[in-house]
Amino acid sequence: MEKEASEPENNTYLKGRGAQYNPKNRFLKQDRVRDQIESIDDWTEPNTATVYLEDHAKSIVNKVDSPDVGMWYSMNPYQGCEHGCIYCYARNAHEYWGYSAGLDFERKIIVKKNAPELLRKFLMQKNWECVPISLSGNTDCYQPAEKKFQLTRKMLEVCAEFNQPVGMITKNAGILRDLPLLQKMAEKKLVSVLVSITSFDEELRRAMEPRTTTALQRLRVIRELSAAGVRTGVMLGPMIPGLNEQEMQKIMKTASEQGASFSAYTFIRLNGSVKLIFHDWLYKNFPDRADKVWHLIEKGHGGKVNDSRFGLRMRGEGPIAELVRQQYKKYTQLYQLNAERWELDCSLFRRPGEQGRLF
Repeated sequence: MEKEASEPENNTYLKGRGAQYNPKNRFLKQDRVRDQIESIDDWTEPNTATVYLEDHAKSIVNKVDSPDVGMWYSMNPYQGCEHGCIYCYARNAHEYWGYSAGLDFERKIIVKKNAPELLRKFLMQKNWECVPISLSGNTDCYQPAEKKFQLTRKMLEVCAEFNQPVGMITKNAGILRDLPLLQKMAEKKLVSVLVSITSFDEELRRAMEPRTTTALQRLRVIRELSAAGVRTGVMLGPMIPGLNEQEMQKIMKTASEQGASFSAYTFIRLNGSVKLIFHDWLYKNFPDRADKVWHLIEKGHGGKVNDSRFGLRMRGEGPIAELVRQQYKKYTQLYQLNAERWELDCSLFRRPGEQGRLF
């Protein structure tokens, strides 16, 4: 397959990063490029060090209109994610902030310092009819920035005070720092956690998700959360044909043995700038099978690598996507990963100073 015209020619590989360059931001009319290598006085090479940019946000809880993602509302204390997962659909959101979906997404992390206060203000609204809120729906709320800023913990403390139920998804073992708090919330059915595992192949994990914890550590998260009474599941997303979809059974079986009680999955889709970033990464890291993987992804989306249609975009279509779906259905039943109907409890919600609800 021919190389994408807008991909970089630079062969230097930035270790510890997923994206290897910054594709053009589609919202910016002007862009700075180096036309001549001699122009060193006007150009600085990418700085791979992570920078935290503190932001005074105006709101924190967002309504989710997509019927594909299984949530009504979401809140994200951080924009951008140092984990650097190459396939992440949230990369495109960084363009709205004036940055690139590539390296900028991984090294320029926007920190919403007032997120806990905004959440409290939101929950105090009289017109808020309690439904679960996802933490996060975009970037990982336990990415490395959380150790420094502890915004996720502070938001959980607010939720615990209001008895506001939350669904969480992470691939970082940092969630165990908040285990005592999560355990107390779990006793009231106020929290549910999905732990993302995409591969047990460490070589693939390091390339695909360079600044994440190992699969073994994620299994430890499932085991310790489950043992503490926190309802915990495994997220297989995304499944990429030719790279990790053959691991589906092993991941689901092992997660179940460690205490996972439910599961979810997505089929790879490369929306917006993620298409260029993933293509560049794929051909640099797996040149021997890049063509095959790329064409399998296309076969899963009607000849394209992305589909924006609700109902299809997260699952794909065609024989390849159907094979993944059938495998997931089979192993879900085999390992009882969706065997129970379980819901977060919204009936306990109350604002400070209010008495409990009467029914």
